Amino acid sequence: MNNSLKQQYKNKISQELLNKFKYKNIHEIPKLVKITINRGLGEAAQNAKALDNSIEEFTLITGQKPVVTRAKKSIAGFKIRDHVPIGLTVTLRNNKMYDFLNKLINLSLPRIRDFRGISTTNFDGRGNYNLGLKEQLIFPEIEYDQIDKIRGMDIAIVTTANNDKESLALLQAFGMPFNI
Repeated sequence: MNNSLKQQYKNKISQELLNKFKYKNIHEIPKLVKITINRGLGEAAQNAKALDNSIEEFTLITGQKPVVTRAKKSIAGFKIRDHVPIGLTVTLRNNKMYDFLNKLINLSLPRIRDFRGISTTNFDGRGNYNLGLKEQLIFPEIEYDQIDKIRGMDIAIVTTANNDKESLALLQAFGMPFNI
């Protein structure tokens, strides 16, 4: 499945973008670089089980073990000490990136209740797109009975596009359901 999406990009999508933006060189065509998924776990400082459950969920969703992010300094107001785990992050590239994007577009996003498309305002001005999800239950690997708490996650899609217009066209060509 991953090779077909990659081949589809190389053939159809790149030709579509080449014609739309009139690039002079094929290397100017925007491409996906990476997809980064992260989750902040403030409660992990007091509850180690929350960290373990989140690691297991991220591994199921992405097929890759996440990196635990730790606090850089102590903050008494948040009851956080130096080097205490406070989040998780996964960076997907190549085939795993295309697999995840395909699953996100075709399986997960349509499972969101009252889904009418995702916003086009979440571009950062440099061609990258950020998406926040409120719950992990939209992914088919996660079963309702096996989670202890509903937690969200942030997904950052990094592209080589120079601006938001090119990035929007790239993600639309992949089939991202934007609310336009």
